[in-house]
This record gives sequence, structure tokens and C-alpha cells, in this order.
Amino acid sequence: NSFVCLGVGVSMVSLVVWQTFSLNQKYGEHGLMKQAARKRHPKYLRHQRSPRQFIRYPKPKTILNEK
Repeated sequence: NSFVCLGVGVSMVSLVVWQTFSLNQKYGEHGLMKQAARKRHPKYLRHQRSPRQFIRYPKPKTILNEK
């Protein structure tokens, strides 16, 4: 049983190493991190404030009582 477990472990590790090298060859040294970052970032940014905040209304003129 221990030889079977050891064989499965070695084959899984070699599969992970082979897959890592093949992906590095395809995407480059930092390409996988760039692909993962691209998936995490939004495609566009939305502005959450309402358009009313951008409209400037004229301030009401105050009438001063002259003495």
C-alpha cells in the first residue's frame, strides 16, 4: 500500500511540475499572474454618485437691509 501511495504522490507532483512549466512557456514568467489579475479586475468602472451632484445651481442672492 505504501508503494501505491508513493507512486500516486510522485505522479501527481510530476504532473503539477510539468503543467507549471508548460504554462510558463505559454504565458511567460509573470503571465499567469497577469491572467489571474485580469479576471479579478472589473471590465469598467461605474460612478456611484447621482448626476444631481454635478449640476451647480446658482446661489440665491441675499437682499441686505440697508439702514
